[in-house]
Amino acid sequence: MKQIYISLKDAIKTIFGCERTISSRQYVSGGDINEASVLTLDDGNVLFMKSNSGQSLSNFEAEAAGLDAIRGTGAIGVPEVLGLGTDGSASFLLLEYISSERQINNYWETFAAELAAMHQADIGEYYGFPKDNWIGSRKQINTFCHSWITFFRDFRLKPQFDAAGQYLSLKERKQTEWLLDHLDQYLTEPKRPSLVHGDLWAGNMITGNDGKGWLIDPAVYYGHPETDLAMTELFGGFPGKFYDAYKTFGCLQPGYEDRRDLYNLYHLLNHLNIFGSSYLGAVLRILKRYG
Repeated sequence: MKQIYISLKDAIKTIFGCERTISSRQYVSGGDINEASVLTLDDGNVLFMKSNSGQSLSNFEAEAAGLDAIRGTGAIGVPEVLGLGTDGSASFLLLEYISSERQINNYWETFAAELAAMHQADIGEYYGFPKDNWIGSRKQINTFCHSWITFFRDFRLKPQFDAAGQYLSLKERKQTEWLLDHLDQYLTEPKRPSLVHGDLWAGNMITGNDGKGWLIDPAVYYGHPETDLAMTELFGGFPGKFYDAYKTFGCLQPGYEDRRDLYNLYHLLNHLNIFGSSYLGAVLRILKRYG
């Protein structure tokens, strides 16, 4: 478990040395939930900081655990977690600063290979994760299960359907019940659990300091690698060369295309529950197909 610092000053002092101070702070855009800034220390070190209200410390603890889990596979790059804590009424997460914009040759093929290596890492026999975390601004329950289908039904789709009840007619609610009861007609059990990023769209990958594709803002758990690939296709997708390369590593089971929308139903429901009825049409189209 990461040390929780009692102030930003205490974190800087402990991590970088007692003489170090912050010489400048530059706010940057890009985050929907947290405030983001680049801190430059008096010795020239640069780091990235997310901050929010003090109640958000648990969110940052979950993010740090997710980044550490991905880093622990040794398969793909993520920013190093430097520290986290509270500072008065605020909470913060300090991360390695990413400055590279130059991509290596075969960038997308390499990203596919490293993502597949993460999905193939040996991480145990259960689906779930040791800690609950967050998918956007909604809590994500990660109770351990032996069965992938049970996990996806009870801790992914069902909580989202329950929260979305206000948007659904009686007929549509009955369709959700039928789908949950017959989920095993559509989903397959993988050979073993894989560590998945959990929220893998284009906005949650960046070019790292080594010129390769890195992962950020995870919502990790041990699940089916198909969920990550499905999410990449939900909002625009990655270049074709990424998918061509990824499919050579054997992480997908036959019939993935028939399951893709069902996996993405989780994310569309989550968007419906966060942002409102603009996502209802997409949810109902998938529900009609499967339910």
